Amino acid sequence: GVKLLLHGLCSNTTVKSLDLKGNNLRTAGAEALGKLLMQNKSIRSLILEWNSLGVWEESFSFFCQGLGANSFLQRLDLRNNQINHQGAGELAMALKQNTSLQELDLRWNNIGLLGGRALLNCLHSNKTLKRLELAGNNVPSDVLKAVEQAMDHNRDRQTLLSETQNRMCILSKEVLSLKDEKTKQFLDLMDTIDKQREEIARSDRMSAVRVSQLQEALKEQHSIMNSLKAKLQMTEAALALSEQKVHSLGELMNAVKQEQTSTAERHFTELQQQKQECADREGKLLRDLSAASEKNLLLRNQLFQVKQDLTNTTAELKLRAVQAEERLEAEKRRFKQSLEDVESLRVKEVDHMAQHIEASERSMQDRIQRLEAIRIGLEEELSQAKAAALAERCQAEEELMKVRSQARLEERQRLEHLEEKLRLMTESRDEAQNCCLKQKQMVAEAQAKANQLSLHADGLRRRIEELQQDLNSKDEEKVTEVNKVKVELQEQIGHLQAERAAQDGLREKIAALERQLKALSSNHREVLLDKEGEISMLLEKLRMKEADISRMREEEAQRASSLQNAIMAYVQGSSLGARSSR
Repeated sequence: GVKLLLHGLCSNTTVKSLDLKGNNLRTAGAEALGKLLMQNKSIRSLILEWNSLGVWEESFSFFCQGLGANSFLQRLDLRNNQINHQGAGELAMALKQNTSLQELDLRWNNIGLLGGRALLNCLHSNKTLKRLELAGNNVPSDVLKAVEQAMDHNRDRQTLLSETQNRMCILSKEVLSLKDEKTKQFLDLMDTIDKQREEIARSDRMSAVRVSQLQEALKEQHSIMNSLKAKLQMTEAALALSEQKVHSLGELMNAVKQEQTSTAERHFTELQQQKQECADREGKLLRDLSAASEKNLLLRNQLFQVKQDLTNTTAELKLRAVQAEERLEAEKRRFKQSLEDVESLRVKEVDHMAQHIEASERSMQDRIQRLEAIRIGLEEELSQAKAAALAERCQAEEELMKVRSQARLEERQRLEHLEEKLRLMTESRDEAQNCCLKQKQMVAEAQAKANQLSLHADGLRRRIEELQQDLNSKDEEKVTEVNKVKVELQEQIGHLQAERAAQDGLREKIAALERQLKALSSNHREVLLDKEGEISMLLEKLRMKEADISRMREEEAQRASSLQNAIMAYVQGSSLGARSSR
C-alpha cells in the first residue's frame, strides 16, 4: 500500500506535508521513500516516527541517497526508528549533499558516540540545518553541545545570509527601479525627440509645400508677365505700323485730292477750250484719257507697293514672334536651371541632414530605419512634386501653344481688319485715332499691372527669404536640443556609474564579511578539533572508570552471593536446630 501511495506522490505537485507515523514501513517502504525524495518537488515536511527504518541498512542507505539528492524538503522526523551509528553515518553523507533541510529530529534512536561524531563532522559542510535533535541516543553531552554550537553557528550564518540577501534584494530592486526610471526617461526623451522630428518633418513639408506653391505662383506670374510683355510688344508694334500706315495713307490721299483738283481745273479749262474746237476736244479727250489711264496705272502701282509693305510688315511681325518665342525658350531654360539649382540645394540639405543623423545616432539603428522610411516618403513626395511640376510645365506649354494660336488668329484678324481699314480709311480716321487712344490707355494699364506684378514678385521673394531664415533657425534649434539630450544622457550615465561603484563597494563589503565568516569557521573548526581531542581523552578515562566500576560490581556481586549463601546456610541450619529442639 505504501508503495502505491508513494508512487502516486512522485508526480504530485500539491502535497506539502506527509505524515506516515507508525506504519511499520520496511525495506520496500524505505526504497519507495528514497524514490519519492528523488522525484518529488513539492513536499516540505515528512514525518516517519515509529517505523523502524534503521533496521534494514541497505534500504535505509537508499533512503539517505534520496535525501541527499532532494533539494526541497525542509523538515524530517525520524524518531524511534532504531537508527544505529551506521545509519547515522549514511545520514551524515546525505546531509553533506543536501542543501534544503532545516530541521531533523533523531530522538530515541541508537546513534551512539560514533554516529554523533559523524553527524557533527557533516555539519561542517552543511550550512542550512538549523535544528538537530539527538536526545535519547547515548550521545555524550560534549557532542551534543558541539552540535548545538554548530546549529547556533548555522542559524547565525543563515540570519546573516538572509539579511544580506534581503539587502541585496532591496538594492537590486532599487537598481531595477532606477533602471526602469532611467529607461522610462530615456524612452520619454526618445519620444520627445521623435515628436520633435515629426514636427520638424511636418514643418519642412509645410515649408516645402509653401515654397512649391510660391514657386508655382512665381512661375504663373512670370508666365503672365511674359505674356503681357509679348502682348505689349505686339500691340506697340501694331500701333507703330498702323500709325505709319495711316500717315502714309493720309499723304497719299492728300496727293490724290490735289491731283484730282488740278485735273478738274485742267478739264474745266480744256472743256472751255474744247467748246470752241470739237475736233481739238476729241484729241484732247483722248490725250486726257491716256493721261488718266497712266494715272490709274500709277495708282495701281502705289496700291501694289502698299500690299508689299503689308507683306513686309507681316514678315517683320513673324520675325518678332519668333524672337519672342526664342526669348520664352531662354526664360524657360533659366527657369529650369533655377529649378535644378533649387532641387540640388534640397538634395544637398537632405544629404547633410542624413549625415548628421547617422553621425549622432549610430546606436539607434531601429530609429534610423524609421528615418529611412520617412526619407523614402519624402523622396516619393519630391517625385510627386516633380511630376506635378512636369504636369504644370506641360499645361503651361499647352497654354503657350494656345496663346500662340490665338495670337496668330488675332494677327490674321488684325490683318484683315487693317485691309478693311485701308479700304475704309477715309471714313475711319477718327475711329483709328480713338482706337489709338484706347490702346495707349491699355498699354498704360498693362504697364501698371506689370509694375504691380513685379512688386508682388518682390514680396514673394522676401517671403521665401523669411521662410529660409525660419528653416535655418529651426535647424539651429534642432542642434541645440540634440546637444541638450546628449548632455542629459551623459549625466545619467555618470549617475549610473556612481551607482555601480556603490554596488561594487557593497559587494566588496559582502566579500569581506564572507571572509570573516570563513575565518571564524576555520577558528571554530580548530576549537572543535581541540575539544574533540579532549572529549576522546575524557571518554577513555570514562571507559577506564567504567571498567573499574564493573570490576567493583562483580566483586560486590560475588560478595553478595557469598553472603547470601552464608545466610541461606545459616537460615537452614537454624531451622533444623529448632525442629530438633522441638
